[in-house]
Amino acid sequence: FDTMMSLPHSFGSVLSNVNILAFTVFFIVYCLVRFYQKRRHLSNIPPGPKPWPLVGNFGGFLIPSFIQRRFGQESASSDKSPVAALTELNKLYGNIYSLFVGSQLHVVLNGYDVIRDAFSNHPEVFSDRPDIPAISIMTKRKGIVFAPYGPVWKKQRKFCHATLRKFGLGKLSLEPCIVQGLDTIKAELLRLNEESDGAGVDPAPLISHAVSNVICSLILGQRFHHEDLEAGNLCEQPAVLINVFPLLYYLPFGVFKELRQVEGDMTAFLKRFIATHRETLDPKNPRDLTDMYLIEMLAQQAAGNLDSSFTEDYLFYIIGDLFIAGTDTTANSVLWVLLYLVLNTDIQDRVQAEIDKVVGTRRVPSLTDKGSLPFTEATIMEVQRLAVVVPLGIPHMASETTEFRGYSIPKGTVVVPNLWSVHRDPTVWDDPDTFNPDRFLDDDGNLLRREYFIPFGIGRRVCMGEQLAKMEMFLTVTSLLQAFKFRLPEGTPQPTLRGRFGLTLAPCSYTVCVIPRS
Repeated sequence: FDTMMSLPHSFGSVLSNVNILAFTVFFIVYCLVRFYQKRRHLSNIPPGPKPWPLVGNFGGFLIPSFIQRRFGQESASSDKSPVAALTELNKLYGNIYSLFVGSQLHVVLNGYDVIRDAFSNHPEVFSDRPDIPAISIMTKRKGIVFAPYGPVWKKQRKFCHATLRKFGLGKLSLEPCIVQGLDTIKAELLRLNEESDGAGVDPAPLISHAVSNVICSLILGQRFHHEDLEAGNLCEQPAVLINVFPLLYYLPFGVFKELRQVEGDMTAFLKRFIATHRETLDPKNPRDLTDMYLIEMLAQQAAGNLDSSFTEDYLFYIIGDLFIAGTDTTANSVLWVLLYLVLNTDIQDRVQAEIDKVVGTRRVPSLTDKGSLPFTEATIMEVQRLAVVVPLGIPHMASETTEFRGYSIPKGTVVVPNLWSVHRDPTVWDDPDTFNPDRFLDDDGNLLRREYFIPFGIGRRVCMGEQLAKMEMFLTVTSLLQAFKFRLPEGTPQPTLRGRFGLTLAPCSYTVCVIPRS
């Protein structure tokens, strides 16, 4: 013992390093063995590229994109976006193929026929939601968008959809709320454009603010200043890495720390408003969805239904779902429309000529004008087709092992609907990569409803806010184009159409010069 105690201290350090190395090697070998054991049990699954150990296939697609975005490499010369790369795989493996995120099997569905078959003809099997680490950590698998399919989800979705309709979803009664926000946008655009001295304005913050306030009016019963709604790019960048290595979420530095801070701020923000609504609730005069939910919750309690899913905790996650999903998708859709129109000024001129002819300049556009503005509608739809702001939809999950189109889909498989592949399919769209609004018009100039146009998804998980999004996009685009011409600042390079792949496919940051038409 005395001899051992007299050994140099460095020898103990060497032993410690050897132990760490041995543990690391053991851990890696263990993970590899588990990975290949799990793969051996998967028989007759769809074909696909060979996965990398530990990280699977998605490391080759999404991690390079994460690195590009983190270091600002978002030029038009960048490699293909992850979703375009995923779509090209169907040339090698067909319209149904397999990928792995870590050891988790994902089956990607490509093309309209395959996606419709899965979600419309087999809804009980393919309507569930997977346990995705980056999402589950924050949503606790509650709410509407990411909650598992089942009786609780059906009750909550039915209630929320009925309540939103009561407060104007898809109706003219919601139009004044949207128009009020547009008045603010137009005034701010002019002010910022004058202050820019020709450098142009980034429209993203203003568009996002206006869309957020519509959601806030429906859910929380009030509007907010821009600074109050500044939440940042919630979990876009670190989400990919967290899904592969969930423990990264808890790292006390970098983007992971920033993510937890944003999540904490949002939690405090929403819970404060739920508490205020509870304290000021008047059951005879509900002000918004939150009031209606609290009234239903109290009714369930009064009826002695102690197992009811209507709780303040569930309400918190529903509000978060509607707030985040309803803001990001619609705001990015409007931003894509503006971007395509500044890059195609001839189309912008045609839209404005139609608005001038139907609406004129003495009143703001209304939803009642929608049927009389077919080219404007066609332009919005064509941008939605090309941009596809949720290109891979929201992931589904197989709730049981099933046979689908000759392949075995094991229970728990993540099922990814590649909506991008539907909207860029050359077998159903002529010259699909070209911006051409006329493809949505018939020979008489009337609007065509195309079966293959599904930007809001399909099946039982179709977007609940589809009608609201359509209202906001139409009113925002027509109001802005009635008031302004949008042009690129002199001497600036043409913005890329590649987009930023995160929770949604958002356009890369761009600026526009705002020219009053009056």
